[in-house]
Amino acid sequence: QVQLAESGGDSVQAGGSLRLSCSASETSYCMGWFRQAPGKEREAVADIDSDGIPSYADSVKGRFYISQDNAKSTLYLQMNNLKPEDTAMYYCAAGELGSDYDCPPPSDFEYWGQGTQVTVSS
Repeated sequence: QVQLAESGGDSVQAGGSLRLSCSASETSYCMGWFRQAPGKEREAVADIDSDGIPSYADSVKGRFYISQDNAKSTLYLQMNNLKPEDTAMYYCAAGELGSDYDCPPPSDFEYWGQGTQVTVSS
């Protein structure tokens, strides 16, 4: 069982930046960020595999950056040039690495944090 705890959510104006953090009980998994806006389905934002290779949703490419500090067992999401449509609850998640140490599909992430709210005003 992986324990995950997010922090760093806040209310900011459009164009601003935030950094989300996720403290993990262990990091030998694929780690990712997801978000869910009111009335919408949860969507994958970014993930990072055991080699530190990130992947991003098209909607955040060039603005969001995922990173991991294994020494601190912490996952980060640097969010720049925030837009009102980025408003959502953001969740940290962990999933089993594949046979090639790659990340699983979003639906296969097994462990979830409680979420941290990000609100972007125009």
